[in-house]
Amino acid sequence: MSTRRDLRTEPGREKLSELALIADADQRARDYVEGIENRDVFPAADAIAQLERFQETLPISGRPGEETLKLLDEAGSPATVASNGPRYFGFVIGATLPVAAAAERMVLAWDQCASSFTNSPVADALEKQAAKWTLEMLDLPRDSAVSFGTSASACGLACLTAARRALLQRAGWDFDVEGLNGAPPIRVVVSETVHITVLKALRILGFGTRHVIRAAVDAEGRVDVERLPPLDDRTILCLQAGEVNTGEFDPFGPLIERAHAVGAWVHVDGAFGLWARASQEKRHLTDGIERADSWTTDGHKWLNTPYDGAMGICRDPAALAAAMNSDAAYSSAAADSQKNLGLEFSRRARGIPIWAVLRTLGRDGVAELVDRHCRQARRLAQGLREAGFEILNRVTLNQVLLRLDSEATTRIFQERAAESGQVWFGTTIWQGRAAVRLSVSSWRTTDEDIEATLRILANLR
Repeated sequence: MSTRRDLRTEPGREKLSELALIADADQRARDYVEGIENRDVFPAADAIAQLERFQETLPISGRPGEETLKLLDEAGSPATVASNGPRYFGFVIGATLPVAAAAERMVLAWDQCASSFTNSPVADALEKQAAKWTLEMLDLPRDSAVSFGTSASACGLACLTAARRALLQRAGWDFDVEGLNGAPPIRVVVSETVHITVLKALRILGFGTRHVIRAAVDAEGRVDVERLPPLDDRTILCLQAGEVNTGEFDPFGPLIERAHAVGAWVHVDGAFGLWARASQEKRHLTDGIERADSWTTDGHKWLNTPYDGAMGICRDPAALAAAMNSDAAYSSAAADSQKNLGLEFSRRARGIPIWAVLRTLGRDGVAELVDRHCRQARRLAQGLREAGFEILNRVTLNQVLLRLDSEATTRIFQERAAESGQVWFGTTIWQGRAAVRLSVSSWRTTDEDIEATLRILANLR
């Protein structure tokens, strides 16, 4: 006789089991967050070794949910990178703000397919509000379309697809019908310091390296206007707001003016730097950026929302909607539905944590976050310079780029910092030589954490 439970006859018991499991997860999550500041920033070797506990044979009958959760916490939590803590400076990754984490928890409980109003009226309403507020916060054209996608990579893919389709349409080519076979060639001009995610998107879209032209940059990594390659009305020009190493900004005004004069499309990769527009102190770095045709930015970076939440913004809503439309006979929706603006058909409501943060922080709160991190980065650079480190950038934003006296000592320094468990940052290559990069972007990072980091790094040198 089968011992499998008939869930239809035990609804009360199943409900209690579900709620108990969720309560257990909530308690374990609270304990994790409460101790985040005392965790090793990068897990120790013995914690990593415990990951072998996950190498199990696939169960035949299955195991109790509470046992699975216990294993996840006991073997998994110690092996996490404390990127949600105050002294994680690797990449531009912000700790998730409490209201964003709480909103994400609500969204998970709702379990909505946030593709359109029909699937989820609440998700449709909140993401449209989040889109409106995002455009206001970034001071971009208010009638632009905003797609909430999984990442700046995915959102960039959507924007660049819309760009190519629009340029081909202007040239009299029906991309939807004819595809690329025999289509007029589209060129792409990118910075010499272009981010890898932009190159990835271009590769996926089928742009061969012969059609991706590198624009020369100055000593800070900004596109040099005087050495800009020729542009025409079949060119996509990709610019940067926040170069990944130096944090610098391309000179948008003259570059966009030159591009638009010949009918080129301008896309801006602003994964973290676009949020400088929220700051009165740093806004000048983005002068002219509002004249571009499309932009991408992340939420998990400077807005400190959970991962898997980014924005693709397009000045021409019709261009993005036409490129991304996924209407079907059984599932049609308005052009501004999220399933018709991005890559995903079935999707979760990624824009709701962004809405929650913008509502909770407001204009002043976002500006304070940006200004505080820029100030802390300047203090970090000053202290490291005084300790004998070579600072390689002007620290115009939240990035601190440095190196020691040789490739070997630079890499060893990063390894020793990681092994200490007190701080973490990564290595990079700048102008052909190894360097390390510290990114200040977590709401948890206090001025005291910056001073502690300076003491730690001085002792490791």
